[in-house]
Amino acid sequence: MKLTRLAQIGAVAAVAALSLTACAANEGGTTPAATDSQAPSLTGTLNGQGASSQQVAVQSWTALFNQTNPDAVINYDPAGSGTGRESFLAGAVNFAGSDRAFKTDEIAEGGFGACAADSGLVEIPAYISPIAIIFNVPGVDALNLDAATVAGIFAGTITNWNDPAIAADNADATLPDLPINPVHRSDKSGTTGNFTDYLSANAADIWTWGSVEEWPAGVVGEAAEKTSGVVEAVKAGEGSIGYADSSQAGGISSVAVKVGDEFVEHSAEGAAKTLDASAIEDGRTEGDLAFKIDRTTTEAGAYPVLLVSYLIACEQYEDENVAALVKGFFETAVSEAGQETAATNAGSAPISDDLREKSLAAIALIK
Repeated sequence: MKLTRLAQIGAVAAVAALSLTACAANEGGTTPAATDSQAPSLTGTLNGQGASSQQVAVQSWTALFNQTNPDAVINYDPAGSGTGRESFLAGAVNFAGSDRAFKTDEIAEGGFGACAADSGLVEIPAYISPIAIIFNVPGVDALNLDAATVAGIFAGTITNWNDPAIAADNADATLPDLPINPVHRSDKSGTTGNFTDYLSANAADIWTWGSVEEWPAGVVGEAAEKTSGVVEAVKAGEGSIGYADSSQAGGISSVAVKVGDEFVEHSAEGAAKTLDASAIEDGRTEGDLAFKIDRTTTEAGAYPVLLVSYLIACEQYEDENVAALVKGFFETAVSEAGQETAATNAGSAPISDDLREKSLAAIALIK
């Protein structure tokens, strides 16, 4: 593959047609830093689908892949987390990207068409990113909001920008008498799941729908498809507010959320601090590194409105070459070089050395 095809990554196409958005290759099951110059490069094609939040990161991992495996191709369609998991379950793709891991009851039910019979899953937290709460309010460049106020806005109980709840934490802002237009995802979205998980964990008496990937029917707001749609809707509509992966929220005003006694702006460092305060869920297998994010942390500088996006694969594939390609691609993604290039291009938080070690041990199970 030639690097010029990276420009195609923004195009969403059907999996069956294989006109998907990113092309990538990999270095024979080793990380870039450890690649043996004499080792043969991998060949073949993988198909993946899932979280649009990972789009820029996949583009970055693609470039790194192609440095050592120019004849191996990975197609990735950023159609959304839910779609990616459904396609992986149906066996339509070889791997998935998702802003949440499969739930333990989903795994117990089985039926993963991408995998060999009785295979376990490998779920790797390869992409850690803050979710920016973005807004478009004339004359207002910055806002401080606590969780209850954010929940009230998206639940529809706070409907005007000069509401006393907003004014209380923004004494220096000139808040207009302007209706609030909350913008949410129309598609099934891991970003929505992570955002509503934050609302539910911190303001369950206001946001009463729990942690959901599909926006609840009847709840106020404008619906927009995928991250790009939310960003464009907020940009285009005065009085709008929405949520989006920070990699696609550049140049838009955003909210600082209250954590403990301070207001914290979204940042990769803040997201990483929140993950450091979190733990892997109980009941997970050796290769399943699914985190329970601590949304209520009061750690100084932590930003709890974040997503942890997973690369999801089978422990065992029917095709050994597919297994080798998946294994190598995942190793590239979690390598120090892979995490650094994603951080540079997507603004994500590099995983810690400890998590990298755990991730590589999980990836080693792929065969």
